Amino acid sequence: MHNKLDLRVHSHNFNIIIAFSNFYFKYLQATNQLSLSKMKTLIKLFSFLFLLNAYAQQSLTYQQPTDEILELADVDLAPGVQIDSKGENMVLIYRNQYKSIAELSETEMRLAGLRINPVTNIGSRTTFYNNLMVKKTSDKEAKQVTGLPKNPRLSGFSWSPDESMIACLNTTSKGVEVWVLDIAKGSVTKLTDASVNANMGSTINWFKDNKHLLVKMLPNDRKELINTAVAVPTGPTVSVSDGAKAQNRTYQDLLKTPNDEFNFEQLARSEIKKVSIDGNVQNFLNADMYRGINFSPDGNYIMITKIKRPFSYLVTYTRFPSESTIYEANGKKLQPVNDVPLDEVRPKGFMSTRMGKRSMQWRGDKAATLVWAEAQDNGDPAEEAEFRDAVYELKAPFNGTPKLILKTQQRFAGIEWGNDNTAMAYDYWWNTRNLKTYLFNPSNAKSKVISDRNYQDVYSDPGNFVTSKNEFGRNTLELNGNKLYLMGDGYTKDGQFPFIDEYDIKSNTTKRLYTSKYTDKVENLSSALDMKKGEILVRIESPTEYPNYYVRNIKKKDNLKAITAFDNPFKSLEKVNKRVITYKRDDGLDLDGTLYLPLDYKEGEKYPMILWAYPREYKDKASASQSTSNANEFVYPYWGSPIYWVTKGYVVLDDAAFPIVGEGAEEPNDSFRTQLVANGKAAIDAVDELGYIDRDRVAVGGHSYGAFMTANLLSHSNLFAAGIARSGAYNRTLTPFGFQSEERSYWEAPEIYYNMSPFMHADKMKTPLLLIHGVADNNSGTYPLQSERYFNALKGLGAPVRLVMLPKESHGYRAKESIMHMLWEQDQWLDKHVKNKKKKEEKIEDKTSKIKGK
Repeated sequence: MHNKLDLRVHSHNFNIIIAFSNFYFKYLQATNQLSLSKMKTLIKLFSFLFLLNAYAQQSLTYQQPTDEILELADVDLAPGVQIDSKGENMVLIYRNQYKSIAELSETEMRLAGLRINPVTNIGSRTTFYNNLMVKKTSDKEAKQVTGLPKNPRLSGFSWSPDESMIACLNTTSKGVEVWVLDIAKGSVTKLTDASVNANMGSTINWFKDNKHLLVKMLPNDRKELINTAVAVPTGPTVSVSDGAKAQNRTYQDLLKTPNDEFNFEQLARSEIKKVSIDGNVQNFLNADMYRGINFSPDGNYIMITKIKRPFSYLVTYTRFPSESTIYEANGKKLQPVNDVPLDEVRPKGFMSTRMGKRSMQWRGDKAATLVWAEAQDNGDPAEEAEFRDAVYELKAPFNGTPKLILKTQQRFAGIEWGNDNTAMAYDYWWNTRNLKTYLFNPSNAKSKVISDRNYQDVYSDPGNFVTSKNEFGRNTLELNGNKLYLMGDGYTKDGQFPFIDEYDIKSNTTKRLYTSKYTDKVENLSSALDMKKGEILVRIESPTEYPNYYVRNIKKKDNLKAITAFDNPFKSLEKVNKRVITYKRDDGLDLDGTLYLPLDYKEGEKYPMILWAYPREYKDKASASQSTSNANEFVYPYWGSPIYWVTKGYVVLDDAAFPIVGEGAEEPNDSFRTQLVANGKAAIDAVDELGYIDRDRVAVGGHSYGAFMTANLLSHSNLFAAGIARSGAYNRTLTPFGFQSEERSYWEAPEIYYNMSPFMHADKMKTPLLLIHGVADNNSGTYPLQSERYFNALKGLGAPVRLVMLPKESHGYRAKESIMHMLWEQDQWLDKHVKNKKKKEEKIEDKTSKIKGK
């Protein structure tokens, strides 16, 4: 904490030097002693002053938050859980809660939407796990997996078809290896050296025999990468438009130069090897830019997709040209099945898509049948069309005529396969928030819509169809004669009650089989282990009970078997007073938020408050007013949470509803600012009416679009004492072809872009604002430049603002050093501008006292 003290000392020194310099200058003037040498002395004094002040800024190293916050922020995580489809075996995977700043500082290349460590050849932001344990779900204790590498950095877990093994990657200082876990033995074995290429797409894929894998490996002919920081240019970079409109989002990490193209190609190229579980490695396919590897359900065919040139400087690698080809399992090339051109130019609108075959996949209930969708409206949502998409299938050997099996009224969104006569398909339309579910017969292309709803209407959500593994090991519809099953989250106006329904295909009716009865806990239905027996994998939690897994038998009363027993790592929050409050906006719209009282709460006292939120757009008020908050959820203070401050004497209103509604022809953003302020006022009024807060000491904060919200609220209202805005965008003219849920371009709605941009209204901002941003933010639209330019504008206009740029961090923060410092910054800001904020009358009294003192 010495740096905090240093800053205070420097600030104190600054004031002393200023005072002394003024006095000395006036004294020299009065005594006619203002000589050249003495002027030089004054200049040196001021130079020292500014150097001292600059040093104070630059010397601020990573700080730690106070003990109350640190106790919650620096805890060991419970492991992740992987359970086989029968619910018999489970693997516990452990990791550190944070990366280190040293890990984030490893070599990184940002190319075509990828972030790659070119030394190790894996994504530079990959989450690594450092330990494994295994257990039978019937056992009480898990056992340690043996044979793990030294300092393991595991990722890319992949179950074998028979679920007896899990393959994974281990990243060393030199590269990536393949390891395999034998679950029954509880031990791991290394299969390859550190020459795996995990830079792009699927890296390890199991053969059907459970004895071999296809692995992407580094090619022997890879050329040395170009160091673009020192490379001498060979010419300018030239981009050309042929007149076709290419209204793309503001992607980051794009290719920018021919050198980037060269490096991308070298990093994308792989040789595909066949690796046996005894470590034998054989050649399979020669080097190319392989992206996807997908086995057919029967394991006899492989669809392999590779990227081709030309590359693009406008879009990420997922829209580069590609070619998909079918190979036999022995490596023999069989048939090209898709050739996709460069996808830079699309019609305007969120529902636009490219022409040609897309969403190509294997049909899960068949041995080897390809399925894909094709647009029927030229990919243009502005065109009138009875059907937007058509779905086709093509059986092995993939050289026949494709068969039409379905047409959708809206944009195709996927299929859940059952058998020859039964499948469920989905389409959606973003502009109307509509989702349709089709019951269709793949054999004759007959279909009917069985659900037609607003997907934001959570109270009417019928749930998801239950699936189970078929003879090919693919998840397909759990069919029992004419009966299917649905699992739902169960949100209602009276609370959340997850459910299981039986759906009758012929009558199109449902029968409730199970409803969670908890009123003091949350029971999440994870998956069906055995619907015939009624065995369901569930996860149960409460505000003080850490989420744990159980097997519930819905056909028997009081039948609940625990299979994990993770402890609550956040003991200091066990007595926090938490509840969901509901209230109304001025226009009558129902709102809600999760309210936490300070741990030291005393009835009758008024406390400062932190309001944390994220705006969401809706097309109708009915959906916007629905609540998905549940007071019975576990209190989990993740890295970006405001909950920490209940330990510091704050009321916290977390996840406060901030709906932005535009019904009919009106778009939500047409009245964005008005609704934003109305949401903020309603939240403060509601908590104030409960008697908990001093409404003059309320802070607002948010991340990403929540940061954008925060800056707008401070610019256009006097509701808040201070704000915290993390990783936001503040000038919408820098995202001219749409942002968030706004699909109109700047040139179509310039007034919307202007009115919604806090940067354009920086002159109105007088409320203290803490800006935090990751220097390596790669999220579309939230360039670090957004915060830097906004800070410059606010500083130039005299607003109280502080900008903290976190080195190496992306849109979300990962390094422990960064997160601890972020918490420290937020705590200092809240302490100064909110908790210890002086009232207007106190400020006037202070000024009066100073005047009298003079």
